[in-house]
Amino acid sequence: MKITQVICQILRIKNVEAKTASSQDSVLVRVRTDNGLEGIGEADSSPEMVKAVIDAPFSHNVATGLRRLLIGENPLETDRLWEKMYRQSMYCGRRSTTITAMAAIDLALWDIKGKHFGEPIHRLLGGKKHDRLRAYASILFGKNGDETARIGERFREEGYSAVKFGWEPMGHSEAVDIDLVKGARKGLGDDGILLVDAGCVWDARTALDRANAFAEQKIGWLEEPLRPDDYEGYRWLRDRSPVPIASGEEECGRYSFRPLIDGRCLDVYQVDLSRNGFSEANYIRQRVEEIGARLCNHCYTSPVTVAASIHWLSTCKDAFIFEDCVEDSPLRHELTNERIQAVDGWISPPEGPGLGITINEDFVKSALVDESR
Repeated sequence: MKITQVICQILRIKNVEAKTASSQDSVLVRVRTDNGLEGIGEADSSPEMVKAVIDAPFSHNVATGLRRLLIGENPLETDRLWEKMYRQSMYCGRRSTTITAMAAIDLALWDIKGKHFGEPIHRLLGGKKHDRLRAYASILFGKNGDETARIGERFREEGYSAVKFGWEPMGHSEAVDIDLVKGARKGLGDDGILLVDAGCVWDARTALDRANAFAEQKIGWLEEPLRPDDYEGYRWLRDRSPVPIASGEEECGRYSFRPLIDGRCLDVYQVDLSRNGFSEANYIRQRVEEIGARLCNHCYTSPVTVAASIHWLSTCKDAFIFEDCVEDSPLRHELTNERIQAVDGWISPPEGPGLGITINEDFVKSALVDESR
C-alpha cells in the first residue's frame, strides 16, 4: 500500500465572528492510497498556513513541503513518517503551524491504519480504559455574569453535569472576573462541575489572587491563567494555588510539552489531537502518566477532532472528563454524517474502523473555499 495523494481542503462557515472560536473554519487533510483507502485529518491552526506547509515545493533537504515527503510511502509506518516530516521541515519551525500540519496528516494516517486492519483507533493505541467519559460542555463566557448564568442553565438542561466557560471578557478587571465566575456557578447550581478558562490574561500573582477568589465558587480547575511560555510562572502558581491548574492546548508536539512536563508545571495537561496527532499524543500520555498528573483533551473544532480526541482519551488511565465543544456552528454539527457529541453528558468512542466517521461531502462542497491542486 502506498500514498498517492495528500489533499488539503479549506472550509469556512458563512458568518465568521471576531471571537476566540476555532469552529468557524477548518483545514481537512485527506490522504489517499493506491488501494482506495482514504484517511481524514484536521489541524486547529490557520487553514491557509497549514495548507502552505503541506503544499510547499522543495526548497532544500530540511525545508520542504510535506506532501512530497509522503507520496509513495507506506501509510502504516506512522512513526517513521513523523520523523521524516520533522527532519525535513526543521527550517520551517519545529513548532506551531508545521507541527499542526504534521498532526493533521498523522490523524489521517492512523485513520487509514484503522481501516486497513478493520479496527477502531483506540484499539490500535493499546486499548481503551474507559467505555465512556463524562463530557463537559465547552463554551465562551457571556458578556456578564447574568448572561453566563443563563448559558450554564441551558447546558444543565441539555444533560451536562459539567460546563467550562472561557476567554472574553475575562481579564478586564477583578470585578468582571468575579462576576463571570459567580454567574457561572449560579447557572450550574451547587452540584455542577464548573471549569474556568481564563485565556492567558494574567501574571502569576494576579492569577493566584483569582485562584483564591474563584476557590470560593468551588471551581474544578483554572485553565490557562498565564501566557503559554511562562513555565516558571506556572510552576510557581501550581505550588500555591488552592485549585488545580490546567493548560497545554497551544502546545504542538512532544518538545513543546517537555518544559511543562519536566517542570511539573500543571495538574491537568490538555492535549489537542489536531495539534499533536496520535503519534505524539501517545508519547505525551506516557510522560504525563509517569509524573502522576492527569490528562484531558482540548477540542474546539469539528467532529473529526472530536472523534480523534475520544479515541485517544479513552486510552488514558486517569482520564476523568472530556472537552465537548458546544458551539452552535455548522462546521461542528454538519461536517460528518455521524453526530459525535455527548448524550446526557457522557461520550463514548466510535467503534467503526479508523476514526469511525464519514465526511458529509455535500457540506464540504457548500463550505469549501480552497483546495490543493
